[in-house]
Amino acid sequence: MELEIFNNSIPTVDYFKHRISTPEWMIEYKRTNFIDLTYVTGGQAVYTINRQKYMVEEGDVICIPKGSERSAISSDPTKFECFAVNFIMSSFLGEEITVPLPIHSKVGIQNDLISHYRKLSEDFLAKSPGYVMRSRARLMLIIQRYMEMLVYEVDTHRFDPRVKQAIRYITENYAEPLTISIVAENVSLNPVYFGTLFKRETHVTFRDYLNTIRVNQAEDMLRAGTWNVTEVAGHCGFADVFYFSRLFKKIKGIPPSSVQ
Repeated sequence: MELEIFNNSIPTVDYFKHRISTPEWMIEYKRTNFIDLTYVTGGQAVYTINRQKYMVEEGDVICIPKGSERSAISSDPTKFECFAVNFIMSSFLGEEITVPLPIHSKVGIQNDLISHYRKLSEDFLAKSPGYVMRSRARLMLIIQRYMEMLVYEVDTHRFDPRVKQAIRYITENYAEPLTISIVAENVSLNPVYFGTLFKRETHVTFRDYLNTIRVNQAEDMLRAGTWNVTEVAGHCGFADVFYFSRLFKKIKGIPPSSVQ
């Protein structure tokens, strides 16, 4: 699945449940007509999905595609606890799409995820005005966290605080003549160590990250149609318009003059 399709999608929540331990807990065998996204926060269980068994435990995520055969049981259901969402994911054109997550993953107990789930539970139970929109927004935040950890493999929530501070500084000052030394000084680090730390956390170099921020901003400005290429280059921190044009084409695949 192309991830760009997923970026242009919206979920419709059909069912949400914070399943708290009960002696009778189990899921009877049935074919689903929805995506089942379950985050296990306590105990263990065995899920059978399309005839394959998965032993799940605290900190695991189960993402069951629509149309799958599924059942689940726990040897000690009094200890099993999870958050379960049943939903359909559709493109902006109304076409159903899948969520690009593995069926079984381990992410551990993440406090921010649990907070999102608890707020989703509050919205879904209260059903106060606007709850449908809030439920969709919360579910998208949850799915995006899973995407970061399991697909993109860049977990921004776990970034070193100094890298987070550096990213904020870059975002606010990209138009200035930034260097790695300037940003490293802002976070009180040696430039060499900062460069290594930044690459380890973000998986890209400081220079590549800065250039991406600048080019993305330049693209937005060019689409607005208010400035020409030379003006945009200057506003986005590029002193050399020819270098800007080459870099823009390298990143975006088209010259800046072709942006509409």
